[in-house]
Amino acid sequence: MFAEFMQYLFSGLTAGSTYALVALGFTIIYNASHIINFAQGEFLMIGGLGSVMLMQYGLPMPVAVVGAIVVAVVAGILVEKLAIERAGTNDIVPLIIITIGASLFLRGGAQFFWGKSIHALPAFSGNTPINIAGATILPQSLWVLGVGAVVVCLLAWFFKRTLTGKAMLAVSHNPDAARLVGINPRFILMLSFALAAALGAIAGAVAAPITLTAYDVGVMLGLKGFVAAVLGGLGSPLGAVAGGLLLGIMEAFTAGYVSSEYKDAVPFVIVLLVLFLMPSGLFGSRATERV
Repeated sequence: MFAEFMQYLFSGLTAGSTYALVALGFTIIYNASHIINFAQGEFLMIGGLGSVMLMQYGLPMPVAVVGAIVVAVVAGILVEKLAIERAGTNDIVPLIIITIGASLFLRGGAQFFWGKSIHALPAFSGNTPINIAGATILPQSLWVLGVGAVVVCLLAWFFKRTLTGKAMLAVSHNPDAARLVGINPRFILMLSFALAAALGAIAGAVAAPITLTAYDVGVMLGLKGFVAAVLGGLGSPLGAVAGGLLLGIMEAFTAGYVSSEYKDAVPFVIVLLVLFLMPSGLFGSRATERV
């Protein structure tokens, strides 16, 4: 019984780490502009498919993964410069609709270049399971957990120790005051899209050996990342991480102890409950900690 519990826990933490990285992307862009970027899942798709494609061209895996992240960052910047900036409006609803259009465009482009086939990225360090407390965990799951933890620590350092990070914090708290001291909110928004795209691509690359990847993989993972952000409190980085891990664990235990048929329904039930019972999310009261 305990081994079974641990098995579901490991599975939930692995999926939850991916959701957390996607949720952080939503949070960063939301804090910079109050835009909910529904193209976030497509950056995850670019990270996975881009890594597969570059490896097919003969690049070593580390170089392929880095290259895919760069491609995603460029895509994120282009979405902001060619779609968000050119819209010439500060109204949130039209900008959100634009991100939905960008999502459809990126997904269509991926289908054109890579087709509808499901692609596999090799595991970073083999597929021999590791036994922990009677449960087994794949080495790739440890990569997902480890990379997620490192990324969260690097983000914390970036926002607390660098001038650019502090500028992003300033814009999230008060854009007008930030503008008065010489910070360009438009540049910060572009940087936010680039950073969010990098987070999504990292999640897509490290998760691809487990989940596989395809042109539409970002649809469900993007929605689950959004649910994680809402669950934790939209705008809270701590909430994004907590919401992602909690969502992954709840999914795993639902699939294990109830039925796997209900696994993908869990996020949508959660988001409805949160919106009705706790609209600010788990950490919504900590708005001052936004990044």
